[in-house]
Amino acid sequence: MEAIVQGRHRDPFRILGPHQVSTDPLSWQVRAFLPEASQAWVVFNGAEIAMEKQHPAGFFVATLPGARQIYRLRLAPHHGAIYEIEDAYRFPPLLSDYEIHLHGEGTHYEAWRMMGAHPIICEGVPGVRFAVWAPNALTVSVAGDFNSWDVRRHPMRLRNGGIWEIFLPHVERGSAYKFAVTWTNGYQQLKADPYAFRTEAPPKQASIVAGLPQYDWQDQAWMQQRGQKDWLRQPVSIYEVHLESWMRRELGRPLTYRELAHTLVPYAKDLGFTHLELLPILEHPYSGSWGYQVTGYFAPTARFGPPEDFMYFVDHCHRAGLGVILDWVPAHFPRDAHGLARFDGTALYEHEDPRQGEHRDWGTLIFNYGRHEVRTFLLSSALFWLRHFHLDGLRVDAVASMLYLDYSRQPGEWIPNRFGGRENLEAIAFLQRFNELVHKEPGALSIAEESTAFPGVCRPVYLGGLGFTMKWNMGWMHDMLTYFRFDPIYRKFHHGLITFSLLYAFSENFLLPISHDEVVHMKGSLIGKMPGDEWQRFANVRAFLSYMWGHPGKKLLFMGQEIGQYEEWNERAQIRWDLLGFEYHRGLQAMVRSLNRLYQSEPALYEIDFHHEGFEWIDFHDVDHSVISFLRFPKNRSNFLIFVCNFTPVVRQPYRIGVPEAGPYREVLNSDWASFGGSNVSNRGLIEAEPLEWHGRPYSIELTLPPLAVTVLKPAREASHPQTMGGSDAP
Repeated sequence: MEAIVQGRHRDPFRILGPHQVSTDPLSWQVRAFLPEASQAWVVFNGAEIAMEKQHPAGFFVATLPGARQIYRLRLAPHHGAIYEIEDAYRFPPLLSDYEIHLHGEGTHYEAWRMMGAHPIICEGVPGVRFAVWAPNALTVSVAGDFNSWDVRRHPMRLRNGGIWEIFLPHVERGSAYKFAVTWTNGYQQLKADPYAFRTEAPPKQASIVAGLPQYDWQDQAWMQQRGQKDWLRQPVSIYEVHLESWMRRELGRPLTYRELAHTLVPYAKDLGFTHLELLPILEHPYSGSWGYQVTGYFAPTARFGPPEDFMYFVDHCHRAGLGVILDWVPAHFPRDAHGLARFDGTALYEHEDPRQGEHRDWGTLIFNYGRHEVRTFLLSSALFWLRHFHLDGLRVDAVASMLYLDYSRQPGEWIPNRFGGRENLEAIAFLQRFNELVHKEPGALSIAEESTAFPGVCRPVYLGGLGFTMKWNMGWMHDMLTYFRFDPIYRKFHHGLITFSLLYAFSENFLLPISHDEVVHMKGSLIGKMPGDEWQRFANVRAFLSYMWGHPGKKLLFMGQEIGQYEEWNERAQIRWDLLGFEYHRGLQAMVRSLNRLYQSEPALYEIDFHHEGFEWIDFHDVDHSVISFLRFPKNRSNFLIFVCNFTPVVRQPYRIGVPEAGPYREVLNSDWASFGGSNVSNRGLIEAEPLEWHGRPYSIELTLPPLAVTVLKPAREASHPQTMGGSDAP
């Protein structure tokens, strides 16, 4: 009795609720801990039996004649009117042994259906079933609005595998709650529900009883078509967005999910992007982490609205023809007291040894991928977003930190694997299983942010690879940004930076990223990295993006770079939309729109991205002039495109390049067109190939190369050739 009223009894169902009296088989007892009551009665079959208060803290007992029956408790509170409640301790366990077995085995891939808070009806009584994993806790109880946050009031039942559960009658949706977890040393901490579907808006931290979010989806056509697509042979042009800082309303208020559906979606669609990639919108306490320090792996952040509103946003994207990719963070989690850290007083989700369990650079903790229940938790999270929220892919953050035990560690600060190596074997096995499951979802993508030369990131698991659909090409990004920082007069000394990527371009399924990481923390914006006066800086950005769209690999551009924002990204402010009042910024935006339209209309730019058959150099030897030229081929090789890049501010005229065949050629895009803010140096009309061998090819053409610009040409043999993509004022 003393343990119950102090909230430290490990088996409360053995004490509380209905029990047969062992000394008298014809009577039974009801025991209840009711600290809110001054008096209490057991009510059944129209009868009312007074309960004896056996402990001044509120422990009541009533002995009743006959066989055990369904009953209710009537309470006279210390203040207020008498009322009746259901006794939570008369209800049976609800989780099946099979569910618990799968959870402990690490193979329950929809664990959100058993864990967390679920509104249900039990024995005709509405309420909420709570379940949480805390195997090393002394006790676990549910505290919330419904019991005045009294951590003693509703201790839970311990099941096999360290799972605690309880059914609380008449708890309503919208109630805030946490789990009060008592460690073996007696210390107690309030923890948010790891499986919560909804949370309070930060800085508040409680979980919210919501049940599995429900929505009337209207994206059936998108989902069906997605399952039939091979995204490796489709255009993938991603607009990366931080929802909190894309656009703001009055007084700096971020847009809601529903407002974003009607602003961000048409904007990205108009610019020709195929996908949105969202910086993590999984619940996180600190906005300054950009969402990468997650506490709610099953809850969209409440900053922008309830989960159903996020579903509305995704549905709106799909109906507009936009895919949605979510940044997902299985590499680490924060130390916040209400989160996963030392959840039951032990290193439950993380490693105990800091040489395995801490990211000192980030101040975060590392998941223990060797633990079955942790794998269940993470894999269920991944599938939850894909299945329940209809997301089209997951971009896995910080994969390199997962793969290597010595990542960002000095000698002596890490523990080798069982073979003495530096590879994290458990993390590798986890990522392989993750990708196997993701690719069972029709048309779903998995993308790795992986910055090392780890072999086989995109190789199928059955061939020994990690199994990702695509991998960020961090080497290309680094080399290109380094090259473009040089004044054009010095670029000839660094020519290899723009050609080196083609030596390894087909070793993985690469995605070319200009992401948020490159325009923050004193790195400057994309245009801020460019040398020269304002005209040259914009010309450099246009040439950079044109080369990027021509280079093999899918594309990703972070918000704000499409309008030439001068300042680096600031998560506390919106994009500088006012810059669109100036011609150069509007011109850059128009060019991004034209690049995406050309990209989607020309199979040469996306059908063969990951094999050398889709790319051929025309010439990369013109080091002194910093000029390169190449061909992009689709499956129908006659429908090729020619890219000629002049990375100096000097007009090159005439400039001859070899071409594959005779006939006329037409300029279909030129980053120097006036409509893009350029000087309008171009190649007007049709350019006839001459039977003059050049660059080892039987035919050649003479061009005028605009300054700091990329020219794209196409054979004009078809009468129905695509028109120029530069707008009405393009030549």
